[in-house]
Amino acid sequence: MSKLGKLSLAIASAGFLVLAAASQAKSVTLEYDSSIGTPGFGPGQLFVPQGIAVNNEGNVYVSNGRGVNPDGSFNPNLGNKVEIFNPKGDYIGAVGSGGKGPGQFDEPTVPEFSPTTGNLYVGDVYNNNIKIFDPQGNFIKSFGSFTPLTPDRAFFGPSGESFDKAGNLYVGDFTGDKINKYTADGELLGSIGTSGTGLGQLQGPAGLRVSQNTGNIYVADQYNNRVQVLDPSGKGLISFGTKGSGDGQFFEPIGLELDQEDNVYVADKANSRVQVFDKNGKFLTAYGQPALDASGKIVPPPGLTDPPFGKPLDLAPGRFNWTGGTALKDGKLYVGDFFQGRVQVLKVNTAAKVPESTPVVGLGLLAAIAAASTLKKRSSKSVLDLTKKLEKTAV
Repeated sequence: MSKLGKLSLAIASAGFLVLAAASQAKSVTLEYDSSIGTPGFGPGQLFVPQGIAVNNEGNVYVSNGRGVNPDGSFNPNLGNKVEIFNPKGDYIGAVGSGGKGPGQFDEPTVPEFSPTTGNLYVGDVYNNNIKIFDPQGNFIKSFGSFTPLTPDRAFFGPSGESFDKAGNLYVGDFTGDKINKYTADGELLGSIGTSGTGLGQLQGPAGLRVSQNTGNIYVADQYNNRVQVLDPSGKGLISFGTKGSGDGQFFEPIGLELDQEDNVYVADKANSRVQVFDKNGKFLTAYGQPALDASGKIVPPPGLTDPPFGKPLDLAPGRFNWTGGTALKDGKLYVGDFFQGRVQVLKVNTAAKVPESTPVVGLGLLAAIAAASTLKKRSSKSVLDLTKKLEKTAV
C-alpha cells in the first residue's frame, strides 16, 4: 500500500473521513468474430449495406442498396429491401420491396427498432420518408419529409435514427443539417441544429444515438469530420475529431453507436475503420484496415457509374472498403463493409482498469479539523500529526 493510502486508512480508523473520487473506467478492444452476407445481387447477397439493426431475437436486419440499371435508371428488382439474417448469419427473408408504393423502398437507409413496440422504422431516401413495419414485417405507415438533394452533397434524405427513453424518434436530415424529433406515430415535435461549423451546428448529420443515461445526443457530423454531443434541447456540449487518418481523426464518419457506459463507436467511413472513444471523446482504440489489392495498394471505392463493389474484393477479416452502417447489440458491433457486400461482426471486449483514486485533500482536512474538536486530548496530538503528514504527502 502507498504512503498516502496508509495515512488515509489510519485517519479513517481514528474517526476521520477522507473523500476520494474513484474512476471505474474500462478499456475497450475490438476483435473479429464473423461476417454476414456475401457480395452480389441475389437473395441473401448485399451491396452497399447502409444500415443495420438487430432485434431482441438476435436477427440482423440490413438495408440493401438501391438497384440501378447500367444507364442509371431505377431498377426496383435489385436491392431496395431490408434483408434479414438469423443469429448464425443465415439468410431468412426480407422486409419490403423495391418501388414507389406503400411499404416499398427506393434506397432504404438506417433501420431501427422501437424499444417499446418492436416496430421497425426504416429511412427511405428517394421516397423521402420513414416507413414503419410491425415485428412481423407488415407495413403500417409512412411519415416525414426531408431536405432534397443539393449540388454540393452526394447523399440526401433521412440518415441516422435513435429513440429516447420517452419513445420519441430522432432522425437526421442529412442535407438539411438538422435532426428531426418525432413521436412514435410520426408527428413532428421539432428540429435541432443549424448548418455550420460551430458547436451545435452540423454539416451532414449521419449516425446518431440518444444516450439512455443522460438524454444527450451523439451525432456523427460527417462533413465537419467530427462527433458532436448535444444536450436534449440541441445545445452543443462538446465535439471531438478533426479531418485526418490519425488516432481520433476522421474522414467522413457515418455510423455511430453507444454502449451502456456511453463509450462511442464510430464508423470512420473513408478511413475504412472503426474508432472507439469514451463519453468525453478520449480515444480508446481503433479496428480495421483498408482493402488491398495483390500489390498491396489500397483498393479505391468504385466510381458512380460502376458496379458497387471494390476491384478487387479483399474479404480478409478486418479489411474494409469504407465502413458504413453500424449496430451494437449484446457485446457485438456490426459494421457494414460498404463496397464489399458484407457486414463484419466484431466482439467488444471490455476489462476494468485499475481504479484511479483522487484524494479530495481540502475536504479531508476539513473533516479532520471538525472531528479533532470532539476527540479526547490523548488522541488529538496523534491525529494532528497524521494530518500534517497527509498535507506534506499530497503537496
